[in-house]
Amino acid sequence: MRGGEADEAISKPEIAAPAENAGGLAMTVLLGALNDVRKVSWIVRIQIIALVASVILPLWNIPLILKIVRRKSSRDVSLGWAIGVWVCLALMAPSGFVSKDVVWKTFNIANLCFFSAVVVTVLIYRNGKDP
Repeated sequence: MRGGEADEAISKPEIAAPAENAGGLAMTVLLGALNDVRKVSWIVRIQIIALVASVILPLWNIPLILKIVRRKSSRDVSLGWAIGVWVCLALMAPSGFVSKDVVWKTFNIANLCFFSAVVVTVLIYRNGKDP
């Protein structure tokens, strides 16, 4: 047997004739279906948590923007860091735009928007007074 045939032979359970084990087979099918529902519900829960986190994480840029605006200076924020992070985000964005993964797509869009706001704010307040 080749590798693929061996895997098929292992994954196919031996099923007794219906007359011999009908009750046991029904129970096995029912328990298998319940396990599938539990797995799907956990997968869905994980996806929802990740989706919420993908929106919340970029929101942490807002306090930085507010701090810069309140102080009227971005001199304590490295221009190299801000531009470097933004360039990396811009280079990753096309991957997020075409991805079928909703979490990755949402994170890319939200992060690019909010970090673009950080970079614009840093550039606007660059010549402000020293902290």
